[in-house]
Amino acid sequence: MKKQLLLLDGYNIIGNWPELNQLKLADRLADARDELISIIAEYKKYRDLDISIIFDAMYVPGLSKKDTRHNLNIIWTNKDETADSYIEAYARRKQSRFVQVVVVTSDQAEQWTVFSAGALRISARELLRDVKRSKQEIQSQVNTYANNAYVRNNPWSGNQLMELEKLRDNLSK
Repeated sequence: MKKQLLLLDGYNIIGNWPELNQLKLADRLADARDELISIIAEYKKYRDLDISIIFDAMYVPGLSKKDTRHNLNIIWTNKDETADSYIEAYARRKQSRFVQVVVVTSDQAEQWTVFSAGALRISARELLRDVKRSKQEIQSQVNTYANNAYVRNNPWSGNQLMELEKLRDNLSK
């Protein structure tokens, strides 16, 4: 089975996820970035995927850099390089018989460009739905685990419980 590599267009996702877009519109872009990284880190742990988040350097002055936080690859493009062009080149480099690149962006032109390179594409909204689904699955597993912890080991068999129930009914008459 092919290993999956998700490449996320960071600012595109921030602009398309309502909660993160609210932070961006409130002039709290750094908070939106941190929140995205936190959400994706949790998602990565649950889905066990290789994920890189690419941010345009136009919002953060400085040189291109790569960082690893929460076991995620965080990539800042060069000053004059867009995340789109970086993602296109990176997808072409990484796509192989053994690696399936999946690009997450809602930019239609970018989707078609990476698709022509053999990568798959999903929209930011689709990723958001999968992230929410993952959270529900995690919560369901937590609830199941918690409920199993509260179930007491019953020393009585089914027949014995029926007999005890009959005795209780007789006593209550």
